[in-house]
Amino acid sequence: MSEEMKETMQTDNDCTTEEAAASATETMADYEDHFDDANPWNLVTKYMEEKTVLPVKVEGVVNGGVIVMIEGLRGFVPASKLSLSYIEDLETYLLKDIEVQVIDVDQANNRLVLSAREILKAKEKKAREDQIASLKVGTVLEGTVETLQNYGAFIKLDNGLSGLVHVSQISQKRVKTPSDVLNAGDKVTVKVIGIKDGKISLSMKALEEVKEEPAEKVVIPKSENIGTNLGDLFKNIKL
Repeated sequence: MSEEMKETMQTDNDCTTEEAAASATETMADYEDHFDDANPWNLVTKYMEEKTVLPVKVEGVVNGGVIVMIEGLRGFVPASKLSLSYIEDLETYLLKDIEVQVIDVDQANNRLVLSAREILKAKEKKAREDQIASLKVGTVLEGTVETLQNYGAFIKLDNGLSGLVHVSQISQKRVKTPSDVLNAGDKVTVKVIGIKDGKISLSMKALEEVKEEPAEKVVIPKSENIGTNLGDLFKNIKL
C-alpha cells in the first residue's frame, strides 16, 4: 500500500473518530437536558416562574387546606388561598376541579404550596372591568347603602358593582353629613353620573323632582260687624 493511501485512510479514521466523539458528547448533553426536564421539582419551579395556570382535582382535605397532585408531587393549597371568601366546610371541595398556581417550591423540605386565590382575583377583576365598560352614564339602578363616610355614601348596586354618592349628590336640599338622611342598609335608587378609572359616581339628587314652592297667600283679615260700626259712626255725627 502506498504512503499516500495510508495517509488518506488515517485522515478518514481520525475524522470518523472525532465525529463519533462529538456525537456521543451531544447525545449525553441531550440526555442531561431531558433528565432536567423530567425532574418534577424542576417542572414545578418553572411553573412558578412562569405563573402557569394548572387545572387540578382536590384529592384530599387536611387541617388548614386541601391536597392536589402536580407532576406526581403532593401539593398543598391553604384554605386562605382556596377562595376569595371564608370557607365554612373544606369537605365541599373534595374531588372538585380547580385552577391553581405554584407559589412556593422547596425540594429540600419536600414542600410544594399552591394557590387558587390569585387566579380568582384576576377573573373577578376582569369581570368587573367588563361590567363597568358596559355601564352607561345616565343609567338608573337600585342599590343598598353599604357604608357611610363624611364625604358620601357607598352604594352596593344590584348588579354587584359599587359606587359613591357624594354628599352633594344626596339631595337637592342641603345635607351636612350623609348619616343625617341615610342609614346603612337603606334601599335607594341612584343614577350613574360618571365613570372614571374604574370608579362609579352616583347621584340621588338627579332623580328628585324639582318642586316649586307654592306662592304664599296673603290673607286680609276681615273686621267683624264692619257695617254696623260704620252705621254707628254716622249716627254720632251731628250736622
